[in-house]
Amino acid sequence: MCLDNKPSLGLVPLRGYSLPPAPPVPGQGDLAVVGPMTRTAPDLALALDVIAGPDETRDGIGYRLALPFPRHDQLRDFRILVIDTHPLMPTGDAVRSAIGRLAERLERSGARVARSSAALPDLAESARLYMKLLNAARSPRLTPAALAEAQGVAAALSPDDRSLQAERARGWAMVHREWLATDAARLQLQQRWQELFRDFDAVIYPAAAVPAFPQDQSEPFDARQLDIDGQLYPYADACFIWADPASTCGLPATAVPIERTPSGLPIGVQIIGPYLEDRTTIALAGLMEREFGGFVPPPSLAAK
Repeated sequence: MCLDNKPSLGLVPLRGYSLPPAPPVPGQGDLAVVGPMTRTAPDLALALDVIAGPDETRDGIGYRLALPFPRHDQLRDFRILVIDTHPLMPTGDAVRSAIGRLAERLERSGARVARSSAALPDLAESARLYMKLLNAARSPRLTPAALAEAQGVAAALSPDDRSLQAERARGWAMVHREWLATDAARLQLQQRWQELFRDFDAVIYPAAAVPAFPQDQSEPFDARQLDIDGQLYPYADACFIWADPASTCGLPATAVPIERTPSGLPIGVQIIGPYLEDRTTIALAGLMEREFGGFVPPPSLAAK
């Protein structure tokens, strides 16, 4: 597993779903995320310096990016909130145990670590909001027939159905008035994260519910399932849920490897930080790498 700042999202196929021509300005869509992938935090910081900033032919005409310096340069100075569970999706025992051991190592290194906070936004409501916004952002790619089908599915939903699948269905069919109300809820959520980051410098959060798993495209996307400690969950729920909250609120998220399973599969976490403070999450990733070790090539690559 390499370090990855703001990993990009996959696309969910739907009957009649088609890709439009590439937009004239990459990365400008709602929930668009992009970032370099490297093997070390210093390389990630360098890559950020190279690629970050506005398009020189558009917004760059009028302004330049000036990201804040990292909040700290010593691990002992960081205030870290560690989250290893989600109210709507279990975290596999291997991942949860690895995060627990990471929290203990951080504490022994002098960092101030908390495992809960009253300031933490409601992760269940945030996930529902994200699923709705995600499909709303992708809805222009639907054909007219697929859009009509999506609107029919959404209209048939019970108002009491708050499942992630239902929220995605509502997102496909959302009209602009509904999107504005959903975006207003997102702005309130962003404010709550801003308040949390007055007390903490970073949040450690699962990158996935399970260690790395084999790629399997034998089933249509919506039919795929993910095994979490012996129980199957819809793939779209089990995977997309961890992209929130960073994607929903535009927060920097640096994914880092922390352990390997006995069979050698990598386990990673996200380091989520305050808005526009990418350098803080990367700095913490670098300090963790220095203190605990970072990327280790798989045996098949290490011999090359």
